[in-house]
Amino acid sequence: MAFDGKPRWRRQRVQDVMVAELSGTEEFDQFFRAEYPKLVAVAMGLTGNRETARELAQEALLRCHSAWPRVAGMDAPGAWVRRVLLNLATDLHRAELRSRRPAVWALADNVTTLADPVIDGWWSAVRALPDRQRAVVVLHYVEDRSVLDIAAVLGIAEGTVKATLARARRTLARTISEDQ
Repeated sequence: MAFDGKPRWRRQRVQDVMVAELSGTEEFDQFFRAEYPKLVAVAMGLTGNRETARELAQEALLRCHSAWPRVAGMDAPGAWVRRVLLNLATDLHRAELRSRRPAVWALADNVTTLADPVIDGWWSAVRALPDRQRAVVVLHYVEDRSVLDIAAVLGIAEGTVKATLARARRTLARTISEDQ
């Protein structure tokens, strides 16, 4: 299927998906219940929008359900579903960058879902990072994942995770100090 500019989860209204609709095995039901809140937290860190975060988490779990016989046999099904979530968030971010005009982008940046301006500024700076840096920061700080875990989720070397996290921290420190 060709990408038409609208993410698949938006066309399908995935936010209406319920656990019962995906039910098939007790194993998947338990996986869904355990992973969904964590995936929403990661997606919230990546997007800054609670509804979009829920949609991304649901779409990732929907794709996981479709591939469940294969995913269930993996050593780390949670890493697989996080990778799907990160890919979906990256696709959404890139689609928004292509579709938004500068004035609309500036207006959207002024709309916030977080109450604390310091925290909101930090998350805005995180969302402005390149895709890999943003993913590493969110996995490290939101899910408190180790370098080894992040490397497994992203399918990259531990040294790459360390270097990416260091670059992201430098960029965030520079961005935040410029804003003050």
